[in-house]
Amino acid sequence: MADGVYAQICALEYRYARLLDEDRLEAWPELFEPGGVYRVVPRENRGREPELAIMSCDGQGMMRDRVRSLREANVYNIHQPRHIVTNVEVLGAQGSAHEVACCYTVYQTDQEGTTRLYSVGQYLDLVAFTADGPRFRRKLVVVDSFAIPNLLAIPL
Repeated sequence: MADGVYAQICALEYRYARLLDEDRLEAWPELFEPGGVYRVVPRENRGREPELAIMSCDGQGMMRDRVRSLREANVYNIHQPRHIVTNVEVLGAQGSAHEVACCYTVYQTDQEGTTRLYSVGQYLDLVAFTADGPRFRRKLVVVDSFAIPNLLAIPL
């Protein structure tokens, strides 16, 4: 695999984290192909049938609806997230897309200034290269524990 491909995949992973940290949720669906899939699954459920997700969006339309509901309807704890993405590894190819795994950690700082570890796990992604650059065909977030301390509102 060319170094340029790896660099573009890393840039996509880091841009994903930065958009969420900067509360630019409206741009989040654009990181996916139109039919892209986003799922959050506890490690305990990984590989089980059915693989029950905590959060699931099939396609950019569902992702946009999720963002709209966060902005207009949902009530959740106001916080500042901070995503740390590490150990980005391209595992192989699946047709025209690349299988990618990386680790993530998300901290949350509340309005009182207290920072807490919120979620730890891994991203198991399928990244396709489109005319607009790399996009997620699938982003599977495998959380290490069901025990997320607060409501899972924004994407991990």
